[in-house]
Formats: sequence, structure tokens, C-alpha cells
Amino acid sequence: MNAFLTYVVLGISLSAPVGPVNAAQLEKGVRFGFLHAWLVGVGAMIADLFYMLLIYFGVAHFLDTPFMKTFLWLFGCFVLLYTGIVTLKSLKLNESGEMRESPSEISSFRFGFFMALTSPLTILFWLGIYGSILAQSPQSHDPGQALWHSLGIFVGLMIWDIAMALFASSFHRFGNPLILQITSLLAGISLILFGLYFGYEALLMLAG
Repeated sequence: MNAFLTYVVLGISLSAPVGPVNAAQLEKGVRFGFLHAWLVGVGAMIADLFYMLLIYFGVAHFLDTPFMKTFLWLFGCFVLLYTGIVTLKSLKLNESGEMRESPSEISSFRFGFFMALTSPLTILFWLGIYGSILAQSPQSHDPGQALWHSLGIFVGLMIWDIAMALFASSFHRFGNPLILQITSLLAGISLILFGLYFGYEALLMLAG
């Protein structure tokens, strides 16, 4: 059990660094509340699970090819820039008093899933971290133990998802309009900066 809790903490630690998904959760939670922020995180977790399974069964090596890396950097750049620009545009709508229709729950889930699925940071992260965990596990544990550790990581991801959704939705519930706008502004700028970074990495790959 102690080992399981250790991997739960590891899952939380892996989720904690600021990234595109956390920024998107914050933006959705501030504007639309807990459910939408949580579903963005759930979508991202399903993408994480997909990559964990690929790595576990040893079929993720094709994701590390130059072509796939370049494609994912470019696609991720487009998704993040588009999302960041839409977020900033929504601020103008709020200032003019126009109401923006709340997105459907499935669209929030789909948004988080594709954002994580097409992010090279997610792929490289899991290849490096989860790959090294699996590389060590068979030396001292059976495959069942490796799956148990993997479950611990995933539980940590779920805990972080709920915590982020609660934090973001607290701004939606208790924040005044100025705080909501500032938070959305920062989230939008963060998504654009991540998009520019993805585009820069894609250019480096093409130039190389």
C-alpha cells in the first residue's frame, strides 16, 4: 500500500507543472464552472491513459519519429493558438455585455482529450517518465505490480483533475467580474505562448 501511495503522489506531481491542459482547465472553470473544467481534465486523462497503454505494450516508438514529432508540434501549435485567441475574444464579448453560450459537456471533454493527445509535451513526458518506471518494474516486480503502480499514477492524475476543477470553479462562483476577466486573460495569453513555443519547436524540427 505504501508503494501504491507513492505512485499516487507521483501522479499528482506529474500533473502539477503548469501546462496547456492546466491553463485550459483554469479558463473553462472560470467561465463555465466545475463540470466543464473537470471534463477537460478527464479528456486529458483518457489521452494520458492511451499513451500509458501504448508505452506499456511497447508500441509507442513510432511517436518518437521526426515526422510524427513535427506533425504534432504543428498541430498542437494550431490548437493552442486558436484556443488562446478565442479565449481573448470572449473577453471583448463579456465587456460589451453579450452572453456567450455555454459549451456542451462533450465538447469540453473532447477539447481536453485532443489537446493532450496532440501535445508532444504529453508524449515525450510519458515516454520519459512512465517508460523509465516500466523499465525498472520488471527487474524487481511482476507485470501485475507494474499495473498496480500504473493505477496509482492514474489515481494521482484524477485527484489533481478534481483539485484543479475545484480551484478554477471557485473563481467562477465567488470571483467578481474583474477577477474573472483577469484570470481568463492570463489563461488565454498562456495558451498562446504555449502555441508559439510549439510552433518554434516545429520550425526547429523542419530546419533540422
